[in-house]
Amino acid sequence: MELKVCRATRLEGTITVPGDKSISHRALLLGSLACGETVIENFLRGKDCLATLRCLRQMGVKIEEEEDRVRVEGRGLGNLREPEEVLDAGNSGTTMRLLLGVLAGNPIFAVLTGDASLRRRPMDRVILPLKLMGAEIWGRQEGKLAPLAIRGQRELRPIEYTSPVASAQVKSAILLAGLYAEGETSVTEPALSRDHTERMLSYFGVPVKREGLTVRLRGRALLQGRPVRVPGDFSAAAFFLAAAAISPEGRVVVKEVGLNPTRTGLLEVLEAMGARLAVEVTGEWAGEPVGNVTVESSELRGVEIGGEIIPRLIDEIPVLTVVAACAAGKTVIRGAEELRYKESDRLATMALELGRLGAKVEVLPDGLIIHGGHPLQGSRVQSHGDHRVAMAMAVAGLVAEGETIIEGAEAIDVSFPNFPLLLATLAGEARGK
Repeated sequence: MELKVCRATRLEGTITVPGDKSISHRALLLGSLACGETVIENFLRGKDCLATLRCLRQMGVKIEEEEDRVRVEGRGLGNLREPEEVLDAGNSGTTMRLLLGVLAGNPIFAVLTGDASLRRRPMDRVILPLKLMGAEIWGRQEGKLAPLAIRGQRELRPIEYTSPVASAQVKSAILLAGLYAEGETSVTEPALSRDHTERMLSYFGVPVKREGLTVRLRGRALLQGRPVRVPGDFSAAAFFLAAAAISPEGRVVVKEVGLNPTRTGLLEVLEAMGARLAVEVTGEWAGEPVGNVTVESSELRGVEIGGEIIPRLIDEIPVLTVVAACAAGKTVIRGAEELRYKESDRLATMALELGRLGAKVEVLPDGLIIHGGHPLQGSRVQSHGDHRVAMAMAVAGLVAEGETIIEGAEAIDVSFPNFPLLLATLAGEARGK
């Protein structure tokens, strides 16, 4: 599928965005491990979350899909059924890595695979700690790559694990496995990654303690099914907030969006760049702060980005690269080597595709240097099968002269199926075919 985007001089409107992808995954997983029913409202029906849903069904979890909600009948800890077929995570790293943590404590055998992109992404960072806890896991290249086979154990060993990377997926897999261990399991990170798993574990009744960069839980706690209302996905909102900031005449309000501070690093960077924005916290849903964000057209300047803020904006760096290309001066992003192991090498792909529009972007081993202020010219670009690259290039198309055509735009369905329609609603000049 192609998405055609024309320059839009005006971008204005009030919108809501689909439910948070990370929280939707976790609500399904914890609801499946809980006792009783979990009803999930505003569940994201993107391909990634639906992959998690299908895998859980294959292991005996009863899940009913209604028009605006999902009902999960929990099976309790350690009661998943051995799947008859291979579990297919599709393009979802979250599905594969978090399921490994869940499966580690179930005495069954399972095989997990994914699409070509996922089969290239490293899994050893999760597999190593799970093996230390007692799970048996095999895979390609000495257990580094999928397909993976896992034999879980009825009783796992608790561990104190120091992660070499700040990764919510690594942390979450260990904590989920820790539910099955007698005693306390802890994970220490080099920087704080998103904490949706910790928040939702607490919401489901599992005592979780945080001490600086270390999070701890005691295994064998009872999870109780609860209603979950999923906030709007901040990473989805980020494309429209960024677009408003670089638009000649922009004002976008995103309502009922998640404002978890481990996710909103982009707002801090936009402020540092000179963006006009306002944030209003209106409440809390399932342990997550929720509110409204407004961004208006702004005169932006380049900044240096790195250190502890990177894990809090890792998914927003593709669209942040577009913002930097439109800002005056130079923007330097460092410490983002994790982007090389996403659906695509996002450092290389964003430099390549923005270069097709006339932007000046240098690739570093762990980041990018963006020389802003060069006018963008519409062109034909590629998504590289990466949903965030596709949407970031659509934002770039809004400020490029002429028409920008994004090939492979079907990748957007992974996380934001109605993105093209919402973009057209705000801009009036975006159209897909």
